[in-house]
Amino acid sequence: REERPLDLVYEDEHLLVVNKPAGISVHPGAGRSSGTLANALVAYGARGGEAPERPGIVHRLDRNTSGLMVVARSEAAFLGLRRLVRRREIEREYLALVHGRPRSRKGTIEAPIGRDRRHPTKRSLETDKPHSAVTHFELRELLARHALLGVRLETGRTHQIRVHLAAINLPVAGDPLYGVAHDLGLERQFLHACRLAFRHPLTGEEIELVSPLPADLERALARARAGER
Repeated sequence: REERPLDLVYEDEHLLVVNKPAGISVHPGAGRSSGTLANALVAYGARGGEAPERPGIVHRLDRNTSGLMVVARSEAAFLGLRRLVRRREIEREYLALVHGRPRSRKGTIEAPIGRDRRHPTKRSLETDKPHSAVTHFELRELLARHALLGVRLETGRTHQIRVHLAAINLPVAGDPLYGVAHDLGLERQFLHACRLAFRHPLTGEEIELVSPLPADLERALARARAGER
């Protein structure tokens, strides 16, 4: 439990939607027990689920991916959100700046992902334990050396967008693991969860929320538009 400010874009007695900044892990992991989003959420009243270190969390974002996450504040809300995730009824959209030019204006990448055979910290299509993964993308803006894509997740595997885009030769700008590290002066991958839409699991209300690009990604996009590297 850690008291720290949260950027909340929606809040009621059942749910929170938080705008996660880059650089913060969602939940504790190897070598990291404090400073996580989960710890702050406990202090704010997130509840639900069997894992106390992941209260109310039904989906996650990578440490250096920013943007919107929905979190439960009760066991009933947690079960309802998990049901929506299982039925693929939570729309999760991202903005990704990639290095290269897509071969089509829109497309679907359907390729199973799992732990890489040679590098245990990476996910890959080259895996002994594949899990189904589906990513949809659409071109938003074509630039000199880059392209801005709108990306929608159908499944939510670890590193899914980054792995899938790299697999079609569109690596995410700034991504040190699968893409082009320090591209456009970036210190992290250009990936932002910009839109979240779902039906409230307890009230039935249609909820749609958006998050603008953070300042570091706006600066990188301006450099890409200017044709810089």
